[in-house]
Parts: sequence; structure tokens; C-alpha cells
Amino acid sequence: MSGRDELSAGYAECARLTRAYGTTYYWGAALLPARQRRHVYAVYALCRLADDIVDADGATTVDVAATTSALAAFRTGFGRALAGDPPDPTLAAIAHTVHETSIATECFDRFFGAMEMDLTVTGYRTWDDLLGYMEGSAAVIGEMMLPVLEPLTPEATAPARALGFAFQLTNFLRDVGEDLDRGRVYVPADDLERFGADPWRRRVDPAWREVMAFEIARNRELYAQARTGLAMLPPASARCVGTALTLYSGILERIEARDYDVFSGRARVPTWRKAVTAATSLVAGAAKVA
Repeated sequence: MSGRDELSAGYAECARLTRAYGTTYYWGAALLPARQRRHVYAVYALCRLADDIVDADGATTVDVAATTSALAAFRTGFGRALAGDPPDPTLAAIAHTVHETSIATECFDRFFGAMEMDLTVTGYRTWDDLLGYMEGSAAVIGEMMLPVLEPLTPEATAPARALGFAFQLTNFLRDVGEDLDRGRVYVPADDLERFGADPWRRRVDPAWREVMAFEIARNRELYAQARTGLAMLPPASARCVGTALTLYSGILERIEARDYDVFSGRARVPTWRKAVTAATSLVAGAAKVA
């Protein structure tokens, strides 16, 4: 396989992973030119592949040693790809994106550090403790995506980080039940104790509703901070991020509509709504140009 064919195959796999598992990213990226779109897919694919290792069934409840080894092997393969010796086409494409968009490689040290935390840390005492974890699992993703989006000013970094935090917290609130199955709780213990809530009961009682309402309000503050960055991006990038922000924040409304029940199923924004939101943003952008 030639280098060009390898990259083509790798980017195709990144796109497949994004469409299959990160539909919000996929529909948001659809509003970008193709040269940027594939880079969004590549960054997402790296995060998805690492996350799949630490979130696999039994990964941190049955055989932590095997999971640790698998994550280390993946990180080594990524390092080889960055050095010009990719072990597979997908990592070749991801490394190509890193180099072509000049993503700071120290971002990946923080990212893999957070993935390693998931192997041994099962809960967080305070909001600040959780933010420390999300620095590597969330804020840094915003920093990775920013060079792809070609911001107009360095001041876009803070909103990009806020959006990473916002997306991650939404995931945590949506996936409480799934994370319990992995032995993890991402709602700060201090908040749970403050409201007298216990996720391990897996019951939607008044205390659970109160703590979820509190966390959702905190989450919306992060989205508001992130929204200030839209004006700092070129039009296509702003439409991309704005669409993703609208769709992901919509999960919070779905959680509320389920009466904060995050134990019996996952709150989702329907695919048709994602497609309509993306199409509406694209049409609005075209109208401004016309």
C-alpha cells in the first residue's frame, strides 16, 4: 500500500469511527471543508480508540493489568506513528493530522495521563478534583481541535477548553448508569453528600433530582462560556462548533425530559434532529454569503 493509499484508508476509518460513535462530531464536521473535516475525524478517532480500551467490559473491574498493557501498546503505536513509523493506516492518518495542523504534542501527554487515571481512579471528592481529571480527558480535546478550526485569535483557547469541559460533563451526566457498571462515579462526592444523593441506589428520588439539576446548571454555565468563542472562529468553523454545541447541550434537555433517569437508558438527541440542525446551519451560512 502506497503512502497516499494508506492515508486514504486511515482517514476513511477515522470517518467511519466518527459516524458510528461520535455522531454529534460527525454532523458538526459536515459543515467544514473536506480538508478540515478529515482532521476532526482523526482527532475524534484517536480519543475514541483510547477510550474504548479503558471503557471495555471488565477493563477496570476484571483485568486492570491487561487494560494497562493495551493502553500502553496503543500509546506506543501512536508515538511510532508520530515518528514516521505508523503501525496501521488509522494511526498514520491521525499522525498526519497532528503534523499538518501543528497540534502541540504535549496535549497527548495530558490526554493519555487522564486515560491512565481511569484504570485506577473510581471517583472524585470535589469539583476541582474532577476538573483535574477533565483537564486531560476534555479540555485538552478542545485544544487539539482548535488548530483544525483555524481560530482568528489566540483568545479562542479558553472557550475551546470550556467546550471540552462542557461536552465531558454532559457525557458524565448522561452515562451515570453505564459508568456505575464500570465501577466509576464522575459526580463529585461532595455534591452527592450535599444533596444526600447516592447513584449506587440507581433510583430517581428527590435527592437525585436535586443533584442532577445542580450539575446540569453547572454544565450550562460551561456551554455559555464556550459559546463566546464562536465569534473567534471563521464562519465554517463557527457553524461546525455551534452545531455541535447545540446538539450536545440538547442532551441535557433530554435528561430533564426523562425526569433525571440516567439509570434505565441513555438520553439521546435523535439522528434526524442532528441532521436537521446541521442542514439549517449550512443554509443559514449560505444565506449570509449570498
